[in-house]
Amino acid sequence: MGLAVDARAIRTIRTDTLLLWLPVGVLPPVLIADAALSSRPIDATGVLAAFVACLPLLLRQRLSFLRLAPLLVAGIVLVLWRLHPASTVVLIPVVALLELARRGDRRNSLWVAVAVIPCVGVSVLPFAAGAADFAQIVIRNVSLCLLAIAAGEIIRSRDESAERAAAAREQAALRLVGEERLRIAQEVHDVVAHAMVAINVQAGVAAHLIGRDPVHAAESLRQIKHVSGEALADLRSTLGVLRDPEQAAPAVPAAGLSDLEELAASLRAAGVAVTLDVDPLVRAPATVHAAGYRIVQEALTNVLRHAGASTARVRVRREGAAVRIEVSDDGLGASDDGSDASATGDGSGHGLRGMRERATALGGTLEFGPAPDGGWRVQACLPGATTTVETAR
Repeated sequence: MGLAVDARAIRTIRTDTLLLWLPVGVLPPVLIADAALSSRPIDATGVLAAFVACLPLLLRQRLSFLRLAPLLVAGIVLVLWRLHPASTVVLIPVVALLELARRGDRRNSLWVAVAVIPCVGVSVLPFAAGAADFAQIVIRNVSLCLLAIAAGEIIRSRDESAERAAAAREQAALRLVGEERLRIAQEVHDVVAHAMVAINVQAGVAAHLIGRDPVHAAESLRQIKHVSGEALADLRSTLGVLRDPEQAAPAVPAAGLSDLEELAASLRAAGVAVTLDVDPLVRAPATVHAAGYRIVQEALTNVLRHAGASTARVRVRREGAAVRIEVSDDGLGASDDGSDASATGDGSGHGLRGMRERATALGGTLEFGPAPDGGWRVQACLPGATTTVETAR
């Protein structure tokens, strides 16, 4: 955002500098040429008067047109008093018209143009050598005014196009930042949520058994140590990739559908009997493996957290150019409002929404609802990546 603002400021400074030096660059040669052609000596005070008459234009950022108009009129009168009006009277209106057109002030540009034309005609009348000379001077000065308006419109159009392009780049940058934040949130959620739920369940089991069954309580504590260690390693790997996205590969290979046994083991240790039925997926793309693993991980996390299930089943099937994964449980199923009692968690729906986003990111879909034999089922299809994922609960 700062870069876009700075670019617009630089363009404004360049345009203002151009308009500031335009009278300085145009007036001297015109005055010298006019003096040479008319065989009149250059009037130093008249040249100074011309520059003074242009000074109000430098205040255009602070003064409105109505406040500028009297200053411009006074400047023109001063020039008419000291200089040959045929060549100089139009210069100040030209600069004024250029600036007004650049600011998009078409109404005031029109009023200035309408006022300048008769003024130019009246002011040059005493100095014209004849009708032809009079017409030539008027046409020349009017043409300069029209060219000034056209030049101002071109500058304004260019500046507006540049500002639109800068705004579009700014929006694109903000969109990329938002997408990156969402990706980071998904990765951190996927890495941490499952481990935290498993640790919470195991801690509850250990607290319950510590005085009755020390052996099983110790096993729960060992599971907590194991799960927390894996979560820390995954989190370090994820944060390492996020800090340096250009590195060749993460320090630890990304988990895939071939790593579901570890997920199942964590649920078994928490008291949920998990059955795995997985086909070999040798040719499945890495993106599908990663997305499928995260979807199954989130589904099993929800089973453990909310479903109250005693059993869960994960099926992975290769069907032609697709892979179909199904995770089912015998848990609570739908809540009173029809939502998944497990997938919605604390009511935020982040888990279910995250699964859907992972599926749609690969061109797939995600569906969920009560399973025919009870429990809850979530289905995700990833056809664009030669994979279909079904998560049934």
